[in-house]
Amino acid sequence: MLVKYTNLYRLTGTSDSSIEGKKKATIMYDNLLNYMKTLENLSINLLFDRTFFTEEIYCRLGFKDYSFTDVYERLVEELSKMDFKIFYFTLYLKDEGQFEKRLARAGKAVPKYAKFKAESSINQQREYLKMAEEIKQKYPNINVVNIQNDKDFEEVKKELIDILGE
Repeated sequence: MLVKYTNLYRLTGTSDSSIEGKKKATIMYDNLLNYMKTLENLSINLLFDRTFFTEEIYCRLGFKDYSFTDVYERLVEELSKMDFKIFYFTLYLKDEGQFEKRLARAGKAVPKYAKFKAESSINQQREYLKMAEEIKQKYPNINVVNIQNDKDFEEVKKELIDILGE
């Protein structure tokens, strides 16, 4: 196990892409940060997959009918001030041609507002990498890590262990 005693939260946001969706997302992510604040200084590891970062990406790419940037920037600012060792990981495929193969897997969930197509996935990846660079430049206390995920699994695992420890 890479990070012992870690709580995984896999959030899926809201499928509501209307302005009402922005209100729902804002309430949800404000409450998430409030929850996180209650866990500061308790030596609890939190691992989040898909949070307000994803909401911002989907808005930037036009999948939602609103801009989330104002809320996103406030949330990242609040997060950066929390008393946690914070890592922001972006897993990416160096060989963008791999998206076709990976998207052909059976049983993939398909949100109605973001159909999984290679072109869409490539655009999302590029936007996530751009976001990672923005975070690195603006928030030095957030450890930004980009991991090439189309390498051998053992290589990726070693890279994670080197970053997080065993």
